[in-house]
Amino acid sequence: MTTVTPELLTVPEVMARLRLGRSTVYDLIRSRRLISITVGRSRRIPADALRDFINRVIEEAA
Repeated sequence: MTTVTPELLTVPEVMARLRLGRSTVYDLIRSRRLISITVGRSRRIPADALRDFINRVIEEAA
């Protein structure tokens, strides 16, 4: 069985995946460490952008 990952994630989905609070996720977006787009009035984070962010954080920690 395969799991399909949506291409665009909501802020609550990113919060759950990173185990971070809402304000921290929005701070990452504001500081442009986490790329996001606006669709209508909704903020969405591309799944690739989340993976890139995680990889950058891992590289910085090494």
